[in-house]
Amino acid sequence: MKSITEIKQEFQNTEVELLPGVIEMYRSDERGGVQKLIEAAYKRMAALEKEKARIEALREYEEKYSYCDYICGIDEVGRGPLAGPVVAGAVILPKDCRILYVNDSKQLSEKKREELYDIIMEQAVCCCVGYATPERIDEINILQATYQAMREAISKLNPQPDILLNDAVNIPGVAIPQVPIIKGDAKSITIGAASIIAKVTRDRLMVEYDKLYPEYGFADNKGYGSAAHIEALKKYGPTPIHRRSFIKNFGF
Repeated sequence: MKSITEIKQEFQNTEVELLPGVIEMYRSDERGGVQKLIEAAYKRMAALEKEKARIEALREYEEKYSYCDYICGIDEVGRGPLAGPVVAGAVILPKDCRILYVNDSKQLSEKKREELYDIIMEQAVCCCVGYATPERIDEINILQATYQAMREAISKLNPQPDILLNDAVNIPGVAIPQVPIIKGDAKSITIGAASIIAKVTRDRLMVEYDKLYPEYGFADNKGYGSAAHIEALKKYGPTPIHRRSFIKNFGF
């Protein structure tokens, strides 16, 4: 007879979809530890079904516009930081795409975002990003710079989309039909995917900037106005990636 430790390892190493078979193998084992493992397995299976249902709900807009060949989700990251660019993500997913755990990037851990980034990049029909530099943000303001980054991301797509699902905004200067969706990154799998691509891309950039300007903690604060960041700004002054229009309240 296998030990409970061995059986536990077996449950842990089994994909959720294959758990019913493992449960059946040990259902008659009356040891309390084994029965707890079976109970935990059922909870894993229930959690997976709940996640699948959530993803189906996230496909509401994709189903609504399913007559379109290519549906593109658009989202941006980095409107609020004191430093670094604003980054827009544009993602076209396959028609039947159901990548589990896609969500508003802010609702995900860094580890989960990184995992999903790789999956999205692998499965997407097309995936592009656009940028607006701190200098451009200062020149035309953050809203217009955000639109610029979005237009750049869209322009790189091949194929070009038939419709855009946007997180909350209407992007001026774009001929493609648009559907603005409030809190779209939590309501559309395609916008959620775009938010993850934009977030991971920008975070990785800020980690690289941290190597150039280690005093500011960009790897941790990603350019947002944390207390440590503001203190460093006052002590060392602005870097070339600081947004002058954002830091003027601090005397710069």
